[in-house]
Amino acid sequence: MKIAIIGTGNLGSSIAKGLIKNKSFTSLYLSDKNTAAVSAFSDEDYVTITSDNELAVKESEVLIFALQPRHIDKVLESVSESITNDHVVMSVAAGFEISRIESIIGDDKNIIRVMPNTAISIGKSMTCLSANVKGQEKMDLAKKIFNQLGATMVIPEEQIQAATVICASGIAFWMRLVRATTQGAIQLGFEAHEAHQLAVQTCFGSASLLTESGRHPEQEIDRVTTPSGCTIEGLNAMEHQGLSSALIQGIVASFEKINQLKKS
Repeated sequence: MKIAIIGTGNLGSSIAKGLIKNKSFTSLYLSDKNTAAVSAFSDEDYVTITSDNELAVKESEVLIFALQPRHIDKVLESVSESITNDHVVMSVAAGFEISRIESIIGDDKNIIRVMPNTAISIGKSMTCLSANVKGQEKMDLAKKIFNQLGATMVIPEEQIQAATVICASGIAFWMRLVRATTQGAIQLGFEAHEAHQLAVQTCFGSASLLTESGRHPEQEIDRVTTPSGCTIEGLNAMEHQGLSSALIQGIVASFEKINQLKKS
């Protein structure tokens, strides 16, 4: 599979790392006017670093546009004549709708919106996918690519904005919770590196329990919560301070912001 990533910022380079780690291509073009973020990949087999977007398009079958919304119009327009009906065009630009892509390259092209997160660099992303009518024919291909880099879910395009908040912004939300746990552990007497390990491994274990058991979080909470015990005391103190409410409000605030970006 011949893949090109157009735009190699944080997300583009994370996708590149995941693809390279899994050897998920026959050739990989990484194209950006500033290639510093991916220069380390220049010695990888079958990887080409370039600033020529049109070359990357012409030499590839799957085109992943990992650009900020304010840049994607111009870049799509510059390569539109080189995009054929055989290409699979994927966009990770937040708030940039399929209809806008169609208006530039045509609705007869295979277009798929992709919303991964930066955990894609280690093959642990939660990636949501949505396609136009033509692109539905290539959805299995998209799932094949991104299932190698984590898990995928096909959703209606109208849910992509919400998925961006839960999955992409969600990485930052979970990192903040891990940081808070680390700070709490330090306050209880652990060294910083010890606190970090305790917090990270416990977070990983919690997610793994839910993934492997299929149980609801409350079922797992019940298994470690005893009457008049320290766990329920801590949980209640957190809820009195608004833990769940604050997290939900943050998610909603992010969703409102991304919808503002969509209108701009």
